[in-house]
Amino acid sequence: MKRRLPWILGVVLLTVVLIVGLTQARQGGEEDAAPFELGAARRELQGAPKPLAELHAQSAELLGGGVPAFEDRLAALKGHPVVINKWASWCNPCRAEFPAFQQVATARGKQVAFLGVNGSDSSDPARRFLADFPVPFPSYVDPDEKIARRIKAPANYPITVFVDRAGKTAFIHQGGYTSQADLERDIDRYLS
Repeated sequence: MKRRLPWILGVVLLTVVLIVGLTQARQGGEEDAAPFELGAARRELQGAPKPLAELHAQSAELLGGGVPAFEDRLAALKGHPVVINKWASWCNPCRAEFPAFQQVATARGKQVAFLGVNGSDSSDPARRFLADFPVPFPSYVDPDEKIARRIKAPANYPITVFVDRAGKTAFIHQGGYTSQADLERDIDRYLS
């Protein structure tokens, strides 16, 4: 019995640790959040300054016009911090981070402008992606990555570019955001 006691205690301890860990992961995970509703997000964003309200009016749309249209939009947003997310429908890390962008763009969209750049992608898969993951801001179509080069976004996916109120790049984040908190932390760090 004395030989078995340490083994039994070890198994019991390991079981308790696993149960507690799994319970905490389920309770604290962002993946357990309610599904995102674009209509509710638009209602929450009502009253935003005009340049930001114009973004919300084009929620989850793919916009054309290339670099000139994108630069015109950035010029119209001068005076507001801007978060630009380069994504593609085939990019699994993009898919994983979009729920964070849905939530943060809704929470911060009255003070911070959000834009998407859909690079190296086809329109139909990109539209399906936005139907699955609607965001309260538009994305510009960038099949040849000309917009991405203009904002100095590297070729990998996803990339998030932070532009300050003066229109200068403050930071470029490579890779996906794993949580809303991480995205908000970078907004506070680079755009405050």
